[in-house]
Amino acid sequence: MATASVTSLADEVNCPICQGTLREPVTIDCGHNFCHVCLTRYLEIPGPDPEEPPTCPLCKEPFRPGNFRPNWQLANVVENIERLKLVSRLDIEGEEVCPEHGEKVYFFCEDDEMQLCVVCREAWEHCTHTVRFLEDAAGPYREQIQKCLECLRKEREEIQGIQSRENQRIQVLLAQVATKKQKVISEFAHLGQFLEEQQSILLAQLERLDGDILQHRDEFDVLVTGEICRFNTLIEELEEKKERPARELLTDVRSTLIRCETRRCRKPNAVSPELGQRIRDFPQQTLMLRREMKMFLEKLCFELDYESAHISLDPRTSHPKLLLSEDHQQARFSYKWQKSPDNPLRFDRATCVLAHSGFTGGRHTWVVRVDLAHGGSCTLGVVHKDVRRKGELRLRPEEGVWAVRLTWGFVSALGSFPTRLALEEQPQQVRVSVDYEVGWVTFANAVTQEPMHTFTASFTQKIFPFFGLWGRGSRFSLSSQEGAATLP
Repeated sequence: MATASVTSLADEVNCPICQGTLREPVTIDCGHNFCHVCLTRYLEIPGPDPEEPPTCPLCKEPFRPGNFRPNWQLANVVENIERLKLVSRLDIEGEEVCPEHGEKVYFFCEDDEMQLCVVCREAWEHCTHTVRFLEDAAGPYREQIQKCLECLRKEREEIQGIQSRENQRIQVLLAQVATKKQKVISEFAHLGQFLEEQQSILLAQLERLDGDILQHRDEFDVLVTGEICRFNTLIEELEEKKERPARELLTDVRSTLIRCETRRCRKPNAVSPELGQRIRDFPQQTLMLRREMKMFLEKLCFELDYESAHISLDPRTSHPKLLLSEDHQQARFSYKWQKSPDNPLRFDRATCVLAHSGFTGGRHTWVVRVDLAHGGSCTLGVVHKDVRRKGELRLRPEEGVWAVRLTWGFVSALGSFPTRLALEEQPQQVRVSVDYEVGWVTFANAVTQEPMHTFTASFTQKIFPFFGLWGRGSRFSLSSQEGAATLP
C-alpha cells in the first residue's frame, strides 16, 4: 500500500509534456505546472499564427510567455516524492534505480560519468554523448582497476618486504646492543675486580711503608733518648765539678776534660736513605695500573667497535691430516691421514681448514689460541670463498689469502713476499679482526694488545676465516668459545 501511495503521488507530479517527473517546475497563468526545460522547448515550436499568444499544452488557455513563475513548493514536494519512490523501489527490488525517473539504470554516460535510465538516455543533454551499457562501460574500467591493483599489491609486497627486512635488521641491532651491553658489564666487572686487587696491593705496600716508618721512628727515639741521657749525665758531672773547691776541681780535671772533648755525638737520621728511596719510588708501582687501564680502554673500545664472531671449523673443508674436536672448536695436526670423503670443498694438499660461516660485510673479530710443537707452524687469516682447494695453495693476497704464519720463534706476514715481523714477544693468542667495507685484516697479540700486522684489501665476495697447521703435536683452538671439547 505504501508503494501504491508513492506511485500515485508520483503520477500527480508528472510533467504533461515529457510525462516524466517535474524538474524545476514552473506555473503558467492557467495554474498548470510544467518542467522549465519542457515549457521552454514548447515555446520554441512556432504556432499556426505567430501573432497569437501560446496556449497551455494541457487546457489550451492562452498565457504570456514571460509570465510563468518557479514553483518552489512543488519542487520540494517532487524531491520528497522522488526520495520516497527511490527508497520504495530499493526495498522491493534491491536494485539501483534512477533517482529522477524511478527507472532501472541500464546505461553509463562516459562524458558526464553518470549512470542513466532509459528516460535519461533520451534526454537532450545526453543525446550527443557517448552512452554505453553498464557492463560494456565497466569492462575497460575493470581492466584499469586490475592494473592498479597489481601495481598496488606489488608495491605493498615491496613495502612488506622492506618492513620484514628492516625488522630483521632491528632485531640484529638489538641483539648486538644486548651483546655489547653484556660485554660492558662483564669488562667493567673484571675491571672492578682488578682495581680492588690493585687497591689491596698498593694499600698493603703503603701499610708496609707506614710500619717501616714507625719502626724507624721508634728506633730513632730509643737512640736519641740514649744519647740525650748520656749528655745529661756528662753535663751534670761537669756542672758539679765546676762548683767544687779548687782542690777537688783540679783532681782528675784533665782526664775529665779529655773525656768530654773526645766524646763523639752520634746524630742519627729518622728516615734512612733506603726508606726515603722506597717512598719516592712508590708512584712507580702504579705504572702497571696505568698500563692495564690503557689496555682496558683500548680493548673495550675495540670490542665495542668489532662484533665478536662465533665461528666453528667446517669439517667439509678440513685436510685429512687435521683432527677436529667434536665441537669443531679445536684442531690438531697428525701425520696419519683420516678417512675423509673427498669433495670439492676439501683441501687436499695444504693442511688447512675454513670456518663454517663467512662474512659479506661488517666488522668481526675472533681469537685463536696457538700451541706449537718444536718445528711446528700455524697460519691464521681469511680467504675468499673461491680460494684454491685442490693442489698447491700459494698463501698470498694475489691468490685470495690474507694471513700471518706463526712458527717456532718468529712470525711472518704472508704478503706477496713473506715478511718477518719484529714483535716484543711470541704471541700465544692472536686476535684476527676484519673490516669488510674498509678492507682491513688486522692481527694483534690478544694478551698484550700489541699490533702485529694489517693487510689492506678490496673485498668483493664472501670471505671465510682460514686456519693452517703443521707439525706433530701442534694445535690451535678458538678461545672465544667457552668449554671447548678435548681433542682426540
